[in-house]
Amino acid sequence: MSYGNREREPNPRDGGEGLRESRVININRVAKVVKGGRRFSFTALVVIGDGAGKVGLGYGKAKEVPLAIQKGTEEARRNLFAVPMAGSTIVHETIGEMGAGRVMLKPAAPGTGVIAGGAARAILEEAGIHDVLCKSLGSPNHINVARATINGLRGLRRPDEIARLRGLEPDEFLPAGLWQAYKESERDGSDDAPAAPSEVS
Repeated sequence: MSYGNREREPNPRDGGEGLRESRVININRVAKVVKGGRRFSFTALVVIGDGAGKVGLGYGKAKEVPLAIQKGTEEARRNLFAVPMAGSTIVHETIGEMGAGRVMLKPAAPGTGVIAGGAARAILEEAGIHDVLCKSLGSPNHINVARATINGLRGLRRPDEIARLRGLEPDEFLPAGLWQAYKESERDGSDDAPAAPSEVS
């Protein structure tokens, strides 16, 4: 099977820029009924991440499976975003929604592992979250669950941002261990981050 010039291009599933190889959550065959019969194509739900707080979800559709995966990977790379983390878990409880899908995410103690299944598990592992409790509360559809999980992760707020809105210090409402883990995670991932505004004047 030949894809023309694509044989000379890099592997479309290779993330590059520190990203892992893309991970396929689900492949589905869809059909369009036309006058001469049915025309089949494939859809691929793909997640990509760096295992250190960045993750993206993509959905590709094509006549052949490899092309659908490639399209999904390209969309996932465009949709990459950073997830606020406290060590190996998330910073606070959240619920993500998409259509009839609802996914609840809760922080967990170190050593708990990823208590999740299906699409949610793949996304959390690609994001580098190692300890989390996850529960699907609505539709079991792969696409709804995956997008609800992504929306839940996008809805996470950084502790210092919440503290500023409340007019408090982060350690006044966050458990000490969680706040310390968050600061360590930020320090590990901010070697090239700009200096704090108070230091640049």
